Amino acid sequence: MNIKYKPLIFDGAMGTYYASVCENPLAKCEFANIYDRNTILNIHKEYINAGSKAIRTNTFGANKISLECEFEIVKEVIVKGYEIAKEATIGTDVLVFADIGPIPFLEMLDLWESYKEIVDLYLEIGATHFIFETFSSDDYLPEISKYIKEKNPNAYILIEFAVSPEGVTRMGKSGEKFIEKISGISTIDACGFNCFSGPYHLLKYIRTLNIENKTISIMPNSGYPTIINNRTFFNNTKEYFALQMLAIAKEGVAILGGCCGTTPEYIRETVAKIKELSPLEIIPRVQITKIHNERPIIKNLLLEKIRIGKKIIAVELDPPLDTGIDFFMNSAKSLKEQGVDAITIADCPIARVRVDSSLLACKLKRELDITTIPHMTCRDRNINATKALLLGLSIEGVNNVLVVTGDPIPSAERDEVKAMFSFNSAILAGYITDLNDTTFSSPFNICAALNLNAINFDSQLLHAKKKIENGVTMFLTQPILTKQAVENLKLARTQLPVKILGGIIPIVSYRNACFMNNEISGINVSDEIMELYKDISKEEAGILAVKISTDIAEEIYPYVDGYYLMTPFKRIDIISEIVKNINKINRD
Repeated sequence: MNIKYKPLIFDGAMGTYYASVCENPLAKCEFANIYDRNTILNIHKEYINAGSKAIRTNTFGANKISLECEFEIVKEVIVKGYEIAKEATIGTDVLVFADIGPIPFLEMLDLWESYKEIVDLYLEIGATHFIFETFSSDDYLPEISKYIKEKNPNAYILIEFAVSPEGVTRMGKSGEKFIEKISGISTIDACGFNCFSGPYHLLKYIRTLNIENKTISIMPNSGYPTIINNRTFFNNTKEYFALQMLAIAKEGVAILGGCCGTTPEYIRETVAKIKELSPLEIIPRVQITKIHNERPIIKNLLLEKIRIGKKIIAVELDPPLDTGIDFFMNSAKSLKEQGVDAITIADCPIARVRVDSSLLACKLKRELDITTIPHMTCRDRNINATKALLLGLSIEGVNNVLVVTGDPIPSAERDEVKAMFSFNSAILAGYITDLNDTTFSSPFNICAALNLNAINFDSQLLHAKKKIENGVTMFLTQPILTKQAVENLKLARTQLPVKILGGIIPIVSYRNACFMNNEISGINVSDEIMELYKDISKEEAGILAVKISTDIAEEIYPYVDGYYLMTPFKRIDIISEIVKNINKINRD
């Protein structure tokens, strides 16, 4: 394709446009390839008549998970979708791109074979141009592009990511890093962005990137979406859209098109504007030196202590359920005086609303000068809210955070929240790592949880390594209350090249032990410990809790960089005794 002097203009939206022109649109527009062929054919022709020189097959969601069907039906959707697009281009020089969208991710599911069977089908029916669009991750994309080129070296492959106005995908990945990585892969011909953002936002974003000597595509929504009465609207006009696309072309973007909310009229207007474009007006954006803010770098005291050989002690305090803050603050102050190195603060544990962990971390840092590790879950907030919290924490001098996926919402709200924010802890860690590279003068030390009580600990180790790849530098383990947990800790020490704080939770009664064993995910209490708590008084249980916890601390001493103590039922008295004993162990 000769796109050196004039941008290649793609078509616009299929799904939203199909829904607007069809009286009884199918819920999944890909099925219209089978049941409403003429409507799809006419849409393709409308875009071609508007001036599109490339169209996408109506197959964006053509996979078994999105269409909720067997591959035989997916196959029919793809074959007919490709045939309809090819028919629409008869007598023209318009290119047909096989459109492949992201297959929805399911935990522990390898999607390679799913992508491969889709690509094999396209290759079998003669497709030579491929577009992978609206991706939030580059998983499988380098491999599948290599596979296509091995089958057909002349195939053309375009990959597009969906990013927010700030350049972040729904999975918290940096669009800039994707462009740098993907544009350097020889089997990928072009890359860029589509969907999620409007033309104005992507114009602003593209101006921050180095796109010199890169073939870049931009296919925005017609505007930034707004929700009115549970329906999505895109308010920008076709004239405004076209003006922004002209400005994008002047930045050196070689491929232009539209996504959600755009219509043939948007493309017609864009084509008219691009006709006025002189090659002399195209000035590819070169690298911009990004400058961090001028705030001084704050040393991470926690890491400094570990670096000089101290086994640190971190104590977890649950935030209050209401505005009664005295116990929390007094406990934190007392623990600091006893030599505790950090206070960790849970983020609404068991999905029960408590005072925000980040706000409490800032309060402790400001008023008591205590190092804090606020927990940050992926459950209740979107990307913007997460970044806003991190910015606030950084300003307040809090530079440790523990990322956790979070307990599920036990209601119908779960789907709504998941749609807003589909992170897990590894992805959230990667997002914070990107911000460390681009935004924070004082980078965050990213901590994560390690479940030593997992039935399949090999799987837990693999997940931990994924977290490390995403920037985690410290693990806080689940409580160690069995011999197997100790063995798993030893194994983790040999396989995970990061800092580890061994988890210790004192058991305060037999009933408490039973509850943890049966109701709390990630905690196992050995039968031997359970037996010790039978038929003893509260006072005896407190003494026993201190002894067992101290013994565990001594046993795991060679395998940890410190200790992570969890406070049960506000029993600061017990935690204080354990801290005193651990300090003796450290001195000895």
